Parts: sequence; structure tokens; C-alpha cells
Amino acid sequence: MCCVGGVGSYSDTGKSGACGTMLEEETDQTYENVLAEIQSFELPIEATLRSVYDDQPNAHKKFMEKLDACIRNHDKEIEKMCNFHHQGFVDAITELLKVRTDAEKLKVQVTDTNRRFQDAGKEVIVHTEDIIRCRIQQRNITTVVEKLQLCLPVLEMYSKLKEQMSAKRYYSALKTMEQLENVYFPWVSQYRFCQLMIENLPKLREDIKEISMSDLKDFLESIRKHSDKIGETAMKQAQHQKTFSVSLQKQNKMKFGKNMYINHDRIPEERNETVLKHSLEEEDENEEEVLTVQDLVDFSPVYRCLHIYSVLGDEETFENYYRKQRKKQARLVLQPQSNMHETVDGYRRYFTQIVGFFVVEDHILHVTQGLVTRAYTDELWNMALSKIIAVLRAHSSYCTDPDLVLELKNLIVIFADTLQGYGFPVNRLFDLLFEIRDQYNETLLKKWAGVFRDIFEEDNYSPIPIVNEEEYKIVISKFPFQDPDLEKQSFPKKFPMSQSVPHIYIQVKEFIYASLKFSESLHRSSTEIDDMLRKSTNLLLTRTLSSCLLNLIRKPHIGLTELVQIIINTTHLEQACKYLEDFITNITNISQETVHTTRLYGLSTFKDARHAAEGEIYTKLNQKIDEFVQLADYDWTMSEPDGRASGYLMDLINFLRSIFQVFTHLPGKVAQTACMSACQHLSTSLMQMLLDSELKQISMGAVQQFNLDVIQCELFASSEPVPGFQGDTLQLAFIDLRQLLDLFMVWDWSTYLADYGQPASKYLRVNPNTALTLLEKMKDTSKKNNIFAQFRKNDRDKQKLIETVVKQLRSLVNGMSQHT
Repeated sequence: MCCVGGVGSYSDTGKSGACGTMLEEETDQTYENVLAEIQSFELPIEATLRSVYDDQPNAHKKFMEKLDACIRNHDKEIEKMCNFHHQGFVDAITELLKVRTDAEKLKVQVTDTNRRFQDAGKEVIVHTEDIIRCRIQQRNITTVVEKLQLCLPVLEMYSKLKEQMSAKRYYSALKTMEQLENVYFPWVSQYRFCQLMIENLPKLREDIKEISMSDLKDFLESIRKHSDKIGETAMKQAQHQKTFSVSLQKQNKMKFGKNMYINHDRIPEERNETVLKHSLEEEDENEEEVLTVQDLVDFSPVYRCLHIYSVLGDEETFENYYRKQRKKQARLVLQPQSNMHETVDGYRRYFTQIVGFFVVEDHILHVTQGLVTRAYTDELWNMALSKIIAVLRAHSSYCTDPDLVLELKNLIVIFADTLQGYGFPVNRLFDLLFEIRDQYNETLLKKWAGVFRDIFEEDNYSPIPIVNEEEYKIVISKFPFQDPDLEKQSFPKKFPMSQSVPHIYIQVKEFIYASLKFSESLHRSSTEIDDMLRKSTNLLLTRTLSSCLLNLIRKPHIGLTELVQIIINTTHLEQACKYLEDFITNITNISQETVHTTRLYGLSTFKDARHAAEGEIYTKLNQKIDEFVQLADYDWTMSEPDGRASGYLMDLINFLRSIFQVFTHLPGKVAQTACMSACQHLSTSLMQMLLDSELKQISMGAVQQFNLDVIQCELFASSEPVPGFQGDTLQLAFIDLRQLLDLFMVWDWSTYLADYGQPASKYLRVNPNTALTLLEKMKDTSKKNNIFAQFRKNDRDKQKLIETVVKQLRSLVNGMSQHT
């Protein structure tokens, strides 16, 4: 109604306005609409007011005029309304004043009643609040109990986890973590403490991994330090397991060879039985002291770490780390010390460390699943075996002591047997032992070469004198000598060989024993051992002993007497070779009749030594003859001979007689050859003396004197200084000299020239060149000594004859040269 009235009033005013134009009417209508909207109390009115100000200029003023007019109209209406209701308002106020007193009384009563109610309800309120509070507490307690019942198992498990971590029970701790995550944490996942626990578990897992890995590293370091002790224990165990069977084998062999004698080479049965009994007792004592690898090494860190990484799902990382570290340790273990070859302790430490390493790996292989595999250990062993063989081959080559090589062999056998017991193939190690056996034989040969040299140096090279039966038995016990004639002789008597012969024989047997020591425990048959012993003995005889004999024979201080004794010694050593063969047969129980049995080469060895000694005898004898011949002092221009042989030649003949008496102990052919060689060398030396180019003149008297010396040589040859020559065989050594001297003594040139070249020629052994050389020397002498020879007819005839013969001989020599 107010809006309509307002609009009507505005229309009347507009109609009475001065403008009356259509535009003003539209503007007035617009303002009326705006006022109507303002009076409707619909908010917001910002857009309505904005339309007033945006339409045209001076709109604000016009609007404010319209608004003031509207306000005045409303004020008038309000005033009319108040005037109309004023009496009723006065009446109402009067009634209110009347009830004022009653209202105050009522207020007092209400206030009093309220006070009494308040006082009466205070205690109820207190009790009610207490009840409410108790109910709330009861409900909270119930809620807490229920929640705690959910949390307590979680807390208990977490407490258990902490205890397990403190007790280092990491595998159990990981299992507890799995239970917490899968079972307990879902119940209380909404609580903050649970989130803290959940966040803490990965850190605990990493701590467990680090701790377990640290324990593994400590374990690896521990077994690296104690691998030698582990290996030593394992090798002792293997050796103890093998001792009993080996002892039984030795006992059986001793029973088989009981009371077997071959030329005093009896097996010392009682001594071996004592040794066997002692070894068995020692084995029983040591068995209680031997520890197992489990007693020496705590493998629990490996098991824990493996289980922990398996639970954590990182088993492959652990396996790779373990294998990588163990391969590094293997390379360190396989690296030898530079001076390992100097002592057996160096080799023992090397072997025990390797055995300890692979014993641990074998134990890990059998007690864990997948940490190491058989393929992995085989690969590791093959790599190690190649390195071991290379190291042993290199270091053993420096060993010059046979005892050290033998100890090395024993260590290799124990090493191989130990690892073979753990399933590792060791055939290549036994193949290596055959290489080391050759080296061992070489060191033995070098050692025995020194032994033989010492024996030869200490020998006096004279027959062994025997004064009583006891000394005779001592020599017989050392050397198998059999001579019925010597046995029948009364004391004192002499063995034909010198003291070196029994010593050499004993040392050869000692060499066989030493060689046998290396063949033991090589898992070879008796036939193979027999073949090894015979081959090594052959090397000793044919190379070492033969070389020592040859060096001895060639020494300058060894004279003819010593050479003769050496030949006698080699003869007896050669005869003793069959006893050495029987000695080897007695050791190996392999009959010599076996097809493949190797024979000893002592026959050829000592025969070569004898030949060398014989050749040295011939050489030294010729050298001695040369020494005597160099003492010759002929007067080649003498007119008449002295009438007796030269002194140097008689001394030479006496020397040869004494020497050839010593040769009676030699085999007949050796003495005869030496005698024939000496006579031939003497004949050649005398011939060279006549034909010496430095000798320019020879008189007939000198030829006659020279003839006397040759006659003494012929007499010496005919006296048979060495028995066994047939007829005048020895005299033929001087036949060239005899025919040449006869030609000049008789001066039978016509016969020589006429019969030259005929098989029956009297001067068949005279060479024309030799005769020409000697004749020219005599021709020059005749010219110088016979200055007045041309005044004597006989001398002139003789000189012409010489010249004629010289011409004929020259033509004969020239003809021979052209024919040649």
C-alpha cells in the first residue's frame, strides 16, 4: 500500500510539473520504480542505486528530490497512524502500572522459590555431576582397556623384538618383525606409537644386515687367520686314518719277506716291527688330541647371516659377497712366501692354509643350501690346483737338499690324501710328484756324486790288508766278495780291491734306500716301484758313478799304479751288480724273471770306466816314455860307438820292467795291449828322433850307437815282460827300425833297390822316403868330415855310391808321388 501511495503521489507531482515532455515522464517513472525497489527491502540494492547514477547527468539531484518527497509522505502517514492509536497506548500503560505491584510480589516469590530450588538442587547437581563423571570415566576405562588389549600384544612383541636385538638373536628378531607387520600392526595402525614402530622397523632391518655382515667379516677374518690350524688338524686326521692301513700293509710285507737273505741284505724285521708298534701306540695317543674343524671354527655367523639375508629376500647379495670375499682369500692363501723353498716349515704352512680354506668350503657346502655349490667349489679347486702346481714346480726347482725334497713329497702326499678325502680330485698332484721324483733323483745324484768323490779322495788305491778273521768278516759283510783261493790263504792276506769298493757298494745300497723313500705312499704298484728303483740306480751307475770314475781317472796325480787298482776295483764292482739286482728284488718282491723288469747297466758302466782307465794307462805310459826319450843325448857326429847302450834307454827299460810287473794283476789282454803300445810308442819315438828335421847330420858311428840301443829294445821285447805273447810278436814293434838300421849297417842298397816292392823283400818295412832322408843326413856328414876324401879312391867310390843311391831313391820317391 505504501508503494502504491508513493507512486500516486509521484504521478500527481509529475503531472503538475513544468516540463510535460515525454522524456521527463520516462525519467520520473524510472525513479518511482527505484524507490519501489528500495522500499521492498530486497537486498542488495547496489545495482539499483548504480542504475540511478549511470543513466544521465544530474540524476542524483533529481533522485534525492524524489526520495525526500517520498519520505515526507511516509512521515505524514506515520503521524496519522500514531494519532489514531494513541489512546489505546495510554490505556495499556495504565494497566501495566496497576499490575506492577503484583509483578514485583510475583518476582519476589519466584526469586525465593528459585533460591530454594537452587539450594535443594545443588547436592543433586553435585551427585549428578559425579555420576556423569564416573560414567564418563567408566566408559573411558572400558575404551582404554579395549584399546590396550589390542596394543599390549603389539607392545609385547615389540619388547620381545628389542630383547632379541639385545641378545643378538637377529634371525628371530626378523621373524618377530614379520609377525608385527602382518598380524599386530593392522590392529593398532591408527595410533602414533604404531607409526613410529613401523617407521623404525626398516632401520632395525638395516642394522641387522650391517651387524650380521660385520659378524660375517669377522668370521672371514678369523678363518683366514686360523686356516693353517684348521688345515693342520684336517691333515692330522687324514694321516691318522691312513696310518693303520699303511701299518698293516707294512706288517704284511714284513711277514712276506721274513727270513729272506740275499748276500747279507736282509730286511731288518725286528727293527721294523718295533717301529710299527711305536707308530700304532703314538697314533692311539694322538687320536684323543685331534680336534674337528667344528671344534676350531664357530660357523654360526655364516648360518645367521645366511638366514637373515634369506628372510630379507637378499640372499643373492649375500652369496655373491661371500663368494667374492672367499675368492680373494683363496688368492691370498695361494700366494706363497718368497723363501718358502728354504725350509719344510714354509711348505707345511702353505699346505695347511690351503687345506684349511677348502675344509671350510666343504663344510659350508654340506651344511648350507645354495651358499656354495659343488660347481663353485670345483671351479675354485681347479683354479687353486693350477696355482699350487705352478708354485710347487717353481719353488721345488730351487731345492738342492734331497731330505727337503723328500719332506716336501711327504707333505704333498698328506695334502693330496686330505683333500681327496673331502672329494677333491688330486690326480694332477700325483703327476706332479713324478716330476718332483725326477728332481729328487737329481738331488740324490748330486749328493752321491759328492759322496763318491770323497770316497775316491780318501782311498789309498792299494789292496785291503787283512790280519785276522774278524777283519775278514767285516769286509765280507760290507761287500759280496767270493774267492775260494783267498779264503784258503792264511793271515795276513789281502783283498784284491781297495777300500773304496765296499764303500761304493754300501753307498749304492743307501742310494736305493733313499730312492725307495720317495716311492712310498705314491699309490703305485710294486712293479712300478721296482722299475723306479732300477731306473734311478741305473742313473746313479751310468751317470754319477761313471762320471766320478772318469774324472778320477783323468786327474793328473793319478799314476799308473792307481790306474791299475782302479781297473781292478771296477772289475769287482761290475761283478757286484747282480747282488744289487737281488737287493732290489728283495725290497720290492718283484722277480727278475719278469718280462718288463729293467736290468742294471753296471756292466757297461764299469766297462767304460775300465776302457777309460786303460786308455789313460796307455797315455801315461807313453808320456813316461817320452820323458825318458827327452833325456837322450846322442853325439850324432861321433866316429865310433861307445860299445854299450845309452843310459837313458836302460833306465827306460828298467822302468818298463817294474811297471809291467804291476800289470800282472790286470786282465791279460790289458797288460799285453799296454806292453805292445809302449813298445810301439818307443819304436815310433826312436824313429822320429832319427828323422827329426832339426837333425842335419848323422855319422855312421852314431848309427851304430843307435843300433845298440835298438838291440836293447829288442832284447827287452824278447824277454816277454808280459806273458801271453806268441813267438816274436812283441819284437815286431821294432821291425821298422831294425830293417832300416840293418840296411845302413850292411849298406845293402843294391838288394833294397832290386827287391823294393816285392812281398819277400828283406827290407819290406823300409820306406824309400825314410831311407832317403837318413841317407842325405849321412851324405852331408861325409862331405864335411872327409875334406880329403877325393884323394882316396875308396872314399871317392863310396861317395859316388851314396850319390847314386840318393838319385835312385829320389827317382823312386818321385815315381811313388806321381803314382799316388
